[in-house]
Amino acid sequence: MRHHKNQLSFYFGQGVNSGFIVPPPTQFVPFYLLNLQYSQSATFFGLPARQTIELGQTIGFADKYGWHWRDYTIPMILISGDVLLADFNKFYFTAGGGAGLQAQQNERLGAKLLFQFKLTAGWHINNKWGMEFAIKHFSNANTAPENYSYAFYGLGVTYNF
Repeated sequence: MRHHKNQLSFYFGQGVNSGFIVPPPTQFVPFYLLNLQYSQSATFFGLPARQTIELGQTIGFADKYGWHWRDYTIPMILISGDVLLADFNKFYFTAGGGAGLQAQQNERLGAKLLFQFKLTAGWHINNKWGMEFAIKHFSNANTAPENYSYAFYGLGVTYNF
């Protein structure tokens, strides 16, 4: 966000059945994430950060790897934060987490309560616009017996103002 106080972002993510970072994903599935978020500048223990409210929509199609992905087409809302890990003028890296709710529970997560972990690599196109590659992992943090999680690899566009 650099010198701006506000940011709007839109992400599109491709779902994976298993794997997140270690082990890397090998099973891409017909499951997608559309995510709109509004962020404000913040600090986290003195480090530059952003606090965010996210509106997301998962969209599933077909069956694959034993899961009925169309059953997981569910809206969600989250509050999250990211801390700036490194900034190299045009490129930057963040890590963050958050909590929220999905509109209905299902056999994959078993709870409406969601927790999120995310990693981002970003590029400042100019003073106002940017692009981000994001890895997002959603889980119920074992608050229910089922916790197969959702994971997405995606691209985003950011606008700073």
